[in-house]
Amino acid sequence: MEHVEAELRYVLNCTVLSNFALVRQLHLLRIAGEGKAATTEEVAREFQSAIEMGYFAPISIEWLTVLSLSEAELFTFEVIHRRLGAGEASCLAIAQHRGMMVWTDDRDARRYARQAGIAVTGTLGILVRLVEKNVISQAEANAMLALMVQHGYRSPLKDLSVLLNG
Repeated sequence: MEHVEAELRYVLNCTVLSNFALVRQLHLLRIAGEGKAATTEEVAREFQSAIEMGYFAPISIEWLTVLSLSEAELFTFEVIHRRLGAGEASCLAIAQHRGMMVWTDDRDARRYARQAGIAVTGTLGILVRLVEKNVISQAEANAMLALMVQHGYRSPLKDLSVLLNG
């Protein structure tokens, strides 16, 4: 397990997981993560609760390594959790201590990450990555984005061309 964790580079928050789950494209996160993606126990519980509440169809995230907070991370988590939810705080604490990138769309979590020097991306960055790696076309990414917006994702962009061609 420690060998696997040493290879991990990305820690996913529920906002990103939910956006892709809502449009039934969660497998694209697995591809984008290239076997180096993980989540936290707190996010896994949050995601399972969302399934139980009917926000999206039952779907497995077993392909993600689920990380537990170490003692030092727990202290950082408690500080961050005063301002952010458990999922966001757990991802940020782990990223901060393990040098990982956080995948989140939560505005406050992204602000904290920038202030703490934690690398961060979100749904738009992941869609761009998938297009740049020729996993999906720009048209497919824009269609997916439009569908995510229909499901409640508040995207600052309606078209990814500004990020891809700029």
